[in-house]
Amino acid sequence: MIFTETKLAGSYLLELEKMEDSRGFFARSWCQQEFEAHGLVPCVVQANVSYNIKKGTLRGLHYQAMPHAETKLVRCTRGALYDVIVDVRPDSPTYKQWFGVELTADNYKMLYVAEGFAHGFVTLTDDTEATYQVSQFYTPGAERGLRYNDPAFGIEWPLPVAVISKKDKNWGDFSS
Repeated sequence: MIFTETKLAGSYLLELEKMEDSRGFFARSWCQQEFEAHGLVPCVVQANVSYNIKKGTLRGLHYQAMPHAETKLVRCTRGALYDVIVDVRPDSPTYKQWFGVELTADNYKMLYVAEGFAHGFVTLTDDTEATYQVSQFYTPGAERGLRYNDPAFGIEWPLPVAVISKKDKNWGDFSS
């Protein structure tokens, strides 16, 4: 795997190192030793699937508070999405900054979301599916969120939001 740190310290864009031949390719999408070598959390306790019917569906921005903070490894397995993370670590030099990347079933890219980052995405096509490998079990009382259009972050989404849950639409203004 190829690990490229994003502009937000601690989060990485991962690309497959494909071994290709006439049959197609083979590549690792997970390796505990490689994650440890890059100083990343190698623990996976849960795997999730998010299926989205309509283009313009927005999910997020979600995170869990300490001590239940989680890391995620996100990959689009069908369709295409624009994946966004926001650094909500108050002591970080990139606090309140965001990063976005297009993940598609065809580009095989993955986003490593470190602890202390809110995460969300908007679908770029109908019938989009994402998978997540997560380092902590979901804890309802630790769930937190940011509103996708909160001016505190200025996220530039690539298309208008067409579908969003009431909860995600109504997260309050961010306060440090």
